[in-house]
Amino acid sequence: MLNHDNILPGYSRQHRRTQPTAAQSIFDHGFPYSHKLSAHVSCVNALTFSRKDGRFLASGGDDLNIHLWDFHQENVTAPCHSFVGPLRNIFCLKFSCSNRFLFAGGVDFQVYQYDISRLGSTLTKEENRAVGFFREHDSIREIACHPYQDELFLVASDSGRIALHDLRVQPRSLIGRAQDAIQLETEVTGVQYHPQTEHLFVTSDGQGNVCLRDTRMAFGARTERSGNGVVLHYNTKLSKRRLKHLSNPESSSVTFGADGNQIAVTMLHYFPTIYGTSDPNPIAICTGRNYPDGTPVPEGERTYSNSCTMKHGCFGRPPDNPGISYYCAGSDDFCGYLWQIPPVEELTVRREEIASRDWYREDSQVVGFTKDLGSARYLPVELSTPTTVLKGHNSIVNTTVIHPYLPLIVTAGIERDVRLHSPTKSTPFLHEMEASPTEARKLLKETDREQTRRVVMEHLFRDAEGYDFERDREEVETIALFDGILRIEGQGDPFGRRWVADTDEDEDEGDGEDEDCND
Repeated sequence: MLNHDNILPGYSRQHRRTQPTAAQSIFDHGFPYSHKLSAHVSCVNALTFSRKDGRFLASGGDDLNIHLWDFHQENVTAPCHSFVGPLRNIFCLKFSCSNRFLFAGGVDFQVYQYDISRLGSTLTKEENRAVGFFREHDSIREIACHPYQDELFLVASDSGRIALHDLRVQPRSLIGRAQDAIQLETEVTGVQYHPQTEHLFVTSDGQGNVCLRDTRMAFGARTERSGNGVVLHYNTKLSKRRLKHLSNPESSSVTFGADGNQIAVTMLHYFPTIYGTSDPNPIAICTGRNYPDGTPVPEGERTYSNSCTMKHGCFGRPPDNPGISYYCAGSDDFCGYLWQIPPVEELTVRREEIASRDWYREDSQVVGFTKDLGSARYLPVELSTPTTVLKGHNSIVNTTVIHPYLPLIVTAGIERDVRLHSPTKSTPFLHEMEASPTEARKLLKETDREQTRRVVMEHLFRDAEGYDFERDREEVETIALFDGILRIEGQGDPFGRRWVADTDEDEDEGDGEDEDCND
């Protein structure tokens, strides 16, 4: 659990809770009902809805199977289709812009292309193999599909390469090659096309860099390339008043909002951070300081944190008020969190800027964002009260997706089950949801593995109708393993891990250079 008082920017508790009255939507009534989709047999790392109407949900993970779920069915209880092919853990899944293809990637260094143009009509169960293969140099962390062309997609990998693929170019062999690529100095953890401006894309990497790039500058003739396509470098470095060095947390994923005017960055040992797309400095952070009713979370109680596992959040909009933006993310406390995100203009006005010369005048634990030691600090607005907290998981939640049109949130993580969350008991795609647990499972302080197994077993099977000893034993062992990891790493402090310090010369001159975007 993160210590909010040590790493939260600005404002007193009272000020943080005194926020403008938010617009209302069905999301604000909470998501008290849920349902498990059971088909996988181990961790589920990737979730994605099909484009446009969100009819299909694709899920994949450590069991190497890709399952598709049809939300046009009246009662979604089993996959409508499954694909095979990956040889090791699946990390990412993406539908092409018109749902002609589904792409998958992960630890086996390869992108798999599946033809789903006949999904829901004449596609047979036997047609479960990839129709295209694209080799990379290391584990694939993310795939980004072009917003308007099915044939174009980007691939980000641990090799530091961002590869551009074009299916219109005929491959010379069975395994296709990238048409172009840029090489960064560290692993690329995230990539996504701008949803409306097709030549823009955003990237994140293991050194904490988050950059907006332009394909016209990143790819093509050498004479036309410039700085690996970087047009804006977002300031992700953290500065604490009582410390003389900066922290640059790993940026484990990045995503655009629906209209492309904001991005969210998932930072290790810190909070989801919101930026206006054209502004290098953050405008908001999403925390779990308060319960959804506004009361503070008592000291010592677990709340939002991100110190273990790779996580992917998402933006979404409610069907009854699409003018409102929400952001959802998974957490180490076995919950998912949903925040309403005020308009970019409002957050920008409320953000505080402090000149570098004034930063150390007060002795406090305040944290700000900056470019370098000699630059101004920015205190983004803290969105301290989540709209709702999603319950029902028994371990870490890694991945969340919001349906594009239905009031539905889907979460997954360390467990084998995918969980659907709804504001209502009855839905168009399921006859009846169950009431979600009102409390998340507690993390035992003891390190007794056997006691952990017993407690996990009680939570895991309290509502189970069937029991498969071998399968369920593996589930319990996996959850117990990550409980142990949380006890060791779950108190992560961004200033206690890897950090970036400017040189003495930089500090003296007041214009210190930070780590660049490999440009």
